[in-house]
Amino acid sequence: MKKITSLFLGLILMASATFAQAKMESKKAEKMSPAAKPAQAKVIKMTPAAPKAEVAPTKKDGTLDKRFKANKGEKAEGPTKKDGTLDMRFKKNKPAEKKAA
Repeated sequence: MKKITSLFLGLILMASATFAQAKMESKKAEKMSPAAKPAQAKVIKMTPAAPKAEVAPTKKDGTLDKRFKANKGEKAEGPTKKDGTLDMRFKKNKPAEKKAA
């Protein structure tokens, strides 16, 4: 029984040693070490940029976002149906016919 207990205790000790966390450096040690200090940052002056051309909003995948008015496309020239497509019953919406020679 002593052998089993000592073996079990040894396994627990080994397991706890392997799960130990790495020792973190204190803030004082970081302040004292010269390597920890970042290089002096350069000061960049911001100048006002020229106004950009208006860009149509896009989705993450790069396609146009149809929720915005700029992306909905041009309006149809002739009479339309309720769903917004051209009504082909009208002459203005029919494609131009080729004349036979």
